[in-house]
Amino acid sequence: MSLTLIIIVITIGISWYAFDHYAFMDKLLLNPVKIRKNREYYRFITSGFVHADFGHLLFNMLSLWFIGEGIERLFGYLFGGAGGTYFLALYLLGIIVSDFPSFWKNRNNSGYNSLGASGGVAAVLFAAILYAPLLDIYLYFAIRMPGFIFGILFLGYSLWQSKRGGSYINHDAHMYGALFGMLFMAVVHPESVPNFFKQLATWRPF
Repeated sequence: MSLTLIIIVITIGISWYAFDHYAFMDKLLLNPVKIRKNREYYRFITSGFVHADFGHLLFNMLSLWFIGEGIERLFGYLFGGAGGTYFLALYLLGIIVSDFPSFWKNRNNSGYNSLGASGGVAAVLFAAILYAPLLDIYLYFAIRMPGFIFGILFLGYSLWQSKRGGSYINHDAHMYGALFGMLFMAVVHPESVPNFFKQLATWRPF
């Protein structure tokens, strides 16, 4: 079983249990005040393994399944036996890093909570986009477009919604998870940066 599938199975199990056990969910989700006052730093990780509802869980896990195994295989090709370690680092650090802006902005807001694997999923997806910007991505599993165009739309929408506010979706986590994913790929595989621009130079819209 791939690491991607193991992560998906674990996340589904924890999230499903948390749906009917709110006290358990409350122990895992990202609450900046509890992290700061009680030093519950584990929440930076555990918040990525619980979800608000079944739709939230399904969307994140399907997205991870579609792209995760491809990145796993790529890391195995690039880094041999250490490929799994690189993949886990990308995913888990994506969750952690994407939580920090929300933690800082809401460090005094005891009513703020955030949860979901979106930061880690975005990190994996955007690592793939940096490596293969012409990769076909299906928006809502129906509208096909090259990865770099999806990335521009995704980052622009996330930034707009973050500044707009008033949404229950943590758009900051999406945006910073995506940026981290590209940075991670650029650091561990520097050749991906010039190759990104070489591939873009070959793209034709029609």
